[in-house]
Amino acid sequence: MSFKRNKIVVCADGFNMSVQAHDGAYCSPRMDHATRYTEVEVGFPSEKEEMLMEYVEDHSRPTETVYAYVPAFLVATVIAKHGGMVDGELPPGVIKFES
Repeated sequence: MSFKRNKIVVCADGFNMSVQAHDGAYCSPRMDHATRYTEVEVGFPSEKEEMLMEYVEDHSRPTETVYAYVPAFLVATVIAKHGGMVDGELPPGVIKFES
């Protein structure tokens, strides 16, 4: 069975990013359809987000790269910082702070 690709997360202030977790993503556990992920892959944020930079793959292009094994609680914190989520999908284990 193939993995589900989550819709881009859009925050109240316009910030957006991809948040994925599956067998081919930089996540933990690294498997499809886990009931809860403790770390997820963030990709292609709309702007540089300092809270994520520790996990960036390519420091020279922070909006055109992925962020590996980002703790689920940190993704939730970033979403809260940007006013909450107004659209998109999150893997199980990432708290959904809505706007």
